[in-house]
Amino acid sequence: MDRPKLAKDIMVTKLVTLLPDKDVFKAMGLLFKNRISGAPVVDDQQKFLGVFSEKCCIRLLNDTVQPAGQGVDLGAKSVAANKHAKDVMVARLVTLRPESDVFQAIGYLLKHRVSGAPVVDEEHMFIGVFSERYCMSVLIDSAYEQLPTTAVSAFMDTDFGRTITEDTNLASIAQLFVDTHYRRLPVLREGKLVGQISRRDILLAAHKVSAIEEEREAARHYLRALRQARGVTSEDGEEPSLTVHAFMDSDAQTVTEETDLLSIAQIFLSTNYRRLPVLRDGRLVGQISRRDLLRVTNELLAIPPEQESSLLYLSSLMERHEAPIE
Repeated sequence: MDRPKLAKDIMVTKLVTLLPDKDVFKAMGLLFKNRISGAPVVDDQQKFLGVFSEKCCIRLLNDTVQPAGQGVDLGAKSVAANKHAKDVMVARLVTLRPESDVFQAIGYLLKHRVSGAPVVDEEHMFIGVFSERYCMSVLIDSAYEQLPTTAVSAFMDTDFGRTITEDTNLASIAQLFVDTHYRRLPVLREGKLVGQISRRDILLAAHKVSAIEEEREAARHYLRALRQARGVTSEDGEEPSLTVHAFMDSDAQTVTEETDLLSIAQIFLSTNYRRLPVLRDGRLVGQISRRDLLRVTNELLAIPPEQESSLLYLSSLMERHEAPIE
């Protein structure tokens, strides 16, 4: 019998990493340039220190993007606060139908390299979101409990608290991203899907403002307040350092090379992490993302590739081999 697959079998070893003393705004630019949502932070000996992610960036910018009336009146704040969802949202989207076969939908997301897609009906009314997290649940159930096929509607997230309108301002959107685990928010007009805005969209819009020195001063102000709240005093009036170390997630979940895929899947299912650094004796040797695990599980289950030309209408639960896949 073949041994269970382990982290070392599927981990990615070629990674973009950050040093803890890197300027935080330059680190944000590096994430944008490489089109990644986070990067491990290591020292010069590759010892793992934490993760700097879009969530960290959102927390940083949230304090400086808030409306001017809530803090120091900075020009940068005013510019950012006056932007709305319609100014930065993406209107061309990958969408799914609620009747689509759930396994075909997983292949669709993997093929298009997106971590989730809105689910809409024939009138383009928003119904929910089918995401990597729900894909994980589907594939794990299928692998270990022989789950028969069903429709996307059985696994999608129907929380309308994650939706916004075209007129929702940037500050409110940033706060929503801080308060929730959501990475993207559907934009609705009278219930119909008209666009989507992601953490990255917000960060890109705010990052254009963050080059202004006032924005950096707002970030320093945030760190001063944080130090004061923690009872930390600065020596000789030393200014807070705007480095990755000050904003990274130092408690990020990690795994070892010997962690099995089921354990990794359970971590992804029970937490909001999208990637797990793989360590050997405290040093970074690789990384596994939800997508890496989904791709491997999808291949192990030998699920046929999705066919974009066909919409699948499933009226009830049925065995996968009986599904009307053309």
